[in-house]
Amino acid sequence: MFFLRKSTLERLPVAMSGVKMGERALQIGVDDASLIGAIAAKVGLSGHAAIAVTDERQAGRARAAAAAAGAFIDVHIAALESLPFERDTFDVVVLHARGVSHPLDDPASVPMLCDVLRVLRAHGRIVIIESGAHGLLDRVRPAHRPDVSGTLGMLATAGFRAARLLAEREGDRFFEAVK
Repeated sequence: MFFLRKSTLERLPVAMSGVKMGERALQIGVDDASLIGAIAAKVGLSGHAAIAVTDERQAGRARAAAAAAGAFIDVHIAALESLPFERDTFDVVVLHARGVSHPLDDPASVPMLCDVLRVLRAHGRIVIIESGAHGLLDRVRPAHRPDVSGTLGMLATAGFRAARLLAEREGDRFFEAVK
């Protein structure tokens, strides 16, 4: 029966991340764990997926999500202001805004964004996924939504070029900038 078939369409945040097979992709922070696994699966066997988180609880959620998606992800627990990766390592960094400690329109986020710039290869890009209110708890107790111009300003302050709001759909916002 047609209504029992699983959709072949990708979830919007996975598609908006723009991660492709064969890329070296770093994710930062955990918001929706299933999204972590889906993005990690996009790089395939020819790519490399890694994630940087601040504590063991987030690391466990990331490992479980990757296993559920059938993907391998290299999990690192570290301070996000000093990522444990060499300079020019990644093609793309996907930052899950609700999974980091500072709102991205706050000047305190600049050291983290500067370190993201360091680990990106030349012409690499950062994609920020800012999840909106999806669950009942989020609707009752809404989280701080960073100001769009503030987030774009912090990206520019950190040294990114061509920072822009890609889209605002289904309660989510997607930003992109290049090194």
